[in-house]
Amino acid sequence: MPKITFHHSGDQITIVEAEKGQSLLQIALDHDIPMEHACGGNGFCTTCMCDVKKGMDQLSPRNDREENMGIMEDPKRLSCQSIVEGDQDIEIEVMEY
Repeated sequence: MPKITFHHSGDQITIVEAEKGQSLLQIALDHDIPMEHACGGNGFCTTCMCDVKKGMDQLSPRNDREENMGIMEDPKRLSCQSIVEGDQDIEIEVMEY
């Protein structure tokens, strides 16, 4: 089971275990990690955008919703559209708004 490291609020770090098939946003919400998600996790805004610091290859490929929102280059991803697919650990930086 991969571990997801959330870097947030400057130097605060939260590490949680994740199951394949879950989005980074859902994992954060399930573990009370604050992450904006104005559209309810439907990929129609950019408030859940994050920087993937490690493990981009462990996530689902970027999809049309992300590209339609202008998220087209690494390390940026929408956490609601980033599904854990691999077994290796992932590190992300939660964007502060």
